[in-house]
Amino acid sequence: MSGSILFEAIVFLAGAVICVPIVKRLGLSSVIGYLLAGMLIGPYILGFVGQEGEDILEFAEFGVVMMLFIIGLEIKPKSFWQMRKLVLGMGSIQVFGTMTLTFLLLYGLGIDWTLSLTVAMAVALSSTAITLQTNKEKGLMETTYGTSSFSILLFQDIIVIVMLGILPLLSNVSGTTSAGDDTHNAHTNLLESLPLGLQALAIVVSIALIVLTGRYLIVPMLRLVAKARVRELLVASSLLIVVGISFLMELVGLSPALGAFLGGVVLATSEFKHELESTLDPFKGLLLGLFFMAVGASINFVVIGENPLLISGLVIAVILIKAIVLFVVGVIFKLKIDQRLLLMVGLAQIGEFAFVLLSFAFQLNIFEREQLDIMLVVTALTMTLTPILWILNERLCLPRIGTKEAEKRPMDEIQKNHKVILVGFGHFGSTVGRFLRAHGVPTTVLDLDSNRVDFLRKMGFEVFYGDASRMDLLESAGISEADFLICAIDNPEAALGIIKKVKEKYPNVKLLVRAKNRYDAYELHNLGIEHIYRESLDTSVKMASDVLHFMGFDRNATDEQAQKFTQLDIASLQRLAVTPKNEKEYIFKAREEIAQQEKLLMEDLKMGSSKI
Repeated sequence: MSGSILFEAIVFLAGAVICVPIVKRLGLSSVIGYLLAGMLIGPYILGFVGQEGEDILEFAEFGVVMMLFIIGLEIKPKSFWQMRKLVLGMGSIQVFGTMTLTFLLLYGLGIDWTLSLTVAMAVALSSTAITLQTNKEKGLMETTYGTSSFSILLFQDIIVIVMLGILPLLSNVSGTTSAGDDTHNAHTNLLESLPLGLQALAIVVSIALIVLTGRYLIVPMLRLVAKARVRELLVASSLLIVVGISFLMELVGLSPALGAFLGGVVLATSEFKHELESTLDPFKGLLLGLFFMAVGASINFVVIGENPLLISGLVIAVILIKAIVLFVVGVIFKLKIDQRLLLMVGLAQIGEFAFVLLSFAFQLNIFEREQLDIMLVVTALTMTLTPILWILNERLCLPRIGTKEAEKRPMDEIQKNHKVILVGFGHFGSTVGRFLRAHGVPTTVLDLDSNRVDFLRKMGFEVFYGDASRMDLLESAGISEADFLICAIDNPEAALGIIKKVKEKYPNVKLLVRAKNRYDAYELHNLGIEHIYRESLDTSVKMASDVLHFMGFDRNATDEQAQKFTQLDIASLQRLAVTPKNEKEYIFKAREEIAQQEKLLMEDLKMGSSKI
């Protein structure tokens, strides 16, 4: 029974459903819940899942591939090119710095140089899955730390291609390996027998194929699928794109995750960007959860019991080496101390691609079985410890080291009676803040990015660094005496958490909240928030109004119509927010609302033209 696929599926799903809510209720990251669930159901505790962990892990790594595809969709090619200095600068210093220190330490202890170099390459990699998932949960993607960590991870995903190419050169066996060949032929490729120059050419051609296919084949294909109006066909098409690109990358020996990322970047400017994101996001979340559980299940407690001191020493050494290198990276690139701490904690683990690298090294007889087991345990443990290090950093280090007050003013001189508190000073919040400042409205600004905090202080804003979801920070910023709280952060979940707390404890504070889209606005409206600002509404209506003006319509009339349209759309949103979320009923109600809006606007337009 325990070997049944259905039974294992039930065990994995039950583990996630039980452990993750408990962990979230304790205020911890969902990653801890998945790792804990994996450990519990794994072969070394409850034994619900046997020794198949390696196969599960290989399948679950597809969640990382999907995550990078979706991240690629969110990046405009122009901005990706602008990041090249960070990617090459931060990434190369981190990877080669970590490799150098690890190699020197191991070689100095008398370990063979080929083994030392292989371990050093694995240790240099960090977990894309854990880091980006944590950044997303904590709303750190747009901070200086978020950009820096993403740049380093992207360089690692690229350099892993080179590492996989170097490993055969370190091996004492020929390219045709023995027993492990069948189980690992995912990591061998069709081009191995070709000369190095032709292999390089094939890699360049493969990347060019992704770009051309994305532009001239995938987008037209998606247009045809969209015309069929069959939702499951779009889901199948989205999965086909990711699987196809990943397969092509594996054929030429490249990282599937890198290929998926490039595919996402190519499709980022297409009209299907948002549809692909929303379609694949549930699969990404489920597979990432499975990946973390597979990591937890792969922790071999027998090996830990046999070598407790060795494994403990290796885990501590890995975290310390990576933390030191990351701290130096932060110093070189002039990150503030709290951002450096986040970088040190966020990337101090060994990553998921190390499982691939280490298994390939074992196949090539660089590792013995016992050495492989020890390194796999060390890798899994560093990943498991990362969420715990995050908690320690947030609760013990950042409150003491993080920026809290203006450098030239003691704490007791910070005014706490400002009537306006602004949470978030990114692209959206900065526009609000500058407009208020131009009209002489004193505003207290809260932001998670200390580099941004220092910049704001130079402009004369009164700023607190920290997480606005913490009520003590809001109270220190004067929420009890404020009249308005403007929530301008771009993380809908974090925004909901903040406004729920403020609404409950300080009901007299007027809340003005940013919504990324109509669906976020529905949720805010159902919480009783009256003042909701969709970030695209006014701009898109203004654009449409300008189009009418350029076509010859009267400017005053179109401006009035734009105001009328906005009012009607807000009223319509409030009515649709309480509609049951049955898709058929929602579509029916939405079509009624649209027809009514068009009718009223047309009547107003006729009345306006008759007056003229």
